[in-house]
Amino acid sequence: MTSSQSAPLRDNVSMATTDKADLSRITVLPGQRSGQPCIRGLRVTVWDVLDMLASGMTEGDILRDYPYLEKADFAAVYAYASQTGRDRVSR
Repeated sequence: MTSSQSAPLRDNVSMATTDKADLSRITVLPGQRSGQPCIRGLRVTVWDVLDMLASGMTEGDILRDYPYLEKADFAAVYAYASQTGRDRVSR
């Protein structure tokens, strides 16, 4: 492929990480963190992880600080956030 050619764009559905992520890792339990989406029933929300990443922490940093989290949790966080964003835009 030359620099003037580009790979064909995939549609948003196929680009989503939801097909690779186990969204069952994201739980919403009334009374836990005010019903916010948490990781595997733990008291760490999707938003907590995204905030840590936005502040400059790496996945490795987070895993060191929260050893009960797992690498696969990140794919679920990204997929959940992606789906939530899509749902808000399509309303």
